[in-house]
Amino acid sequence: MSAAILVVEDEPGIQEVLKFNLAQQGYAVRVACDGEQALSLSRDALPDLVLLDWMLPGMSGLEVARRMRADARLRTIPIIMLTARAEERDKVQGLDIGADDYITKPFSPRELMARIKAVLRRRAPELTDDPVEAAGLKLEPASHRAFAGGKALDLGPTEFRLLHFFMTHPERVYSRAQLLDQVWGDHVFVEERTVDVHIRRLRGALEASGHDRLIQTVRGAGYRLSTTLN
Repeated sequence: MSAAILVVEDEPGIQEVLKFNLAQQGYAVRVACDGEQALSLSRDALPDLVLLDWMLPGMSGLEVARRMRADARLRTIPIIMLTARAEERDKVQGLDIGADDYITKPFSPRELMARIKAVLRRRAPELTDDPVEAAGLKLEPASHRAFAGGKALDLGPTEFRLLHFFMTHPERVYSRAQLLDQVWGDHVFVEERTVDVHIRRLRGALEASGHDRLIQTVRGAGYRLSTTLN
């Protein structure tokens, strides 16, 4: 699943460079020219990561980051600050308000892509192409293949995304609403019982190898993936 990145930058030339390089890496890109638009677009459909210029017209990037971190719905979105301000105190200020990383202009596209991948790997591993393994399950996002006990699994696209999310967040309980936001997307409006349907399908695909027992129902809370077969 490709990550959706919001670029918040008011200089058209830099916008185009960022859009081109991000698209080349397979990211879905949207652009905001100022802080108000950035907050509006973020609330409309949560981005997976924000590239945020410090020096914006009107509201500064620092204030945008501060407002995002104060918003219950936006506070977990990873932020990488882009700025020409290279002094240590500026970096500390940016990181103190909640930025995940800080890169100074001018920067190379290669460095920026490496920073983006590092932040996503840390904050949203389900959006990377890194293979993951757990209790005899193996999932390869790049080739869209999954294996249980060495045998290939026949998974639909939603079941694949669901398994990928569980495997990158093991032992944590997620409610149906949280799974809808994380796997389907917060801007997709479907009933919570849809999650139960796809959980049943995922368990069915894992049943032959006994790995269906890894997908556990937590009464009154939701679902989790265990890392041990009981």
